[in-house]
Amino acid sequence: MTSGHPLPQDPEPTLTIAEVAERTGLSHDTLRYYEKAGLIERVGRTTGNQRRYDAADLVWLEFLLRLRETGMPIAGMQRYAQLRAKGDVSVADRLAMLREHRAELGDRIKALRRNARALDAKIDHYERLLDGQPGTEDTT
Repeated sequence: MTSGHPLPQDPEPTLTIAEVAERTGLSHDTLRYYEKAGLIERVGRTTGNQRRYDAADLVWLEFLLRLRETGMPIAGMQRYAQLRAKGDVSVADRLAMLREHRAELGDRIKALRRNARALDAKIDHYERLLDGQPGTEDTT
């Protein structure tokens, strides 16, 4: 028989730094650096002072990894994190930052495609030479 009061539920599960490192591919040192550099807010701690990351921390880290993988410098990531910490008042600034970063990413993608086409042409040239077919004059 119950008293009619809901049973206490476990708090949201948290992850250790080792578990987060495994899930994100970031080293322990990088996770600590991200916290020290202000990229992530101070992570919760156990009574033994061990870091414990929650689901929101993982979502944020995933986004930071996307910014990093798309070439945003640490200073840009820090600026974005500072804006994010301000809440909804910074939405317009965050949007502007992301639009600018996306435009720069688009330019880099175009350059990478041009470079890939040049490499493909060079590969094709060498394959034709190896097959005994005439190639265009090449000095590289």
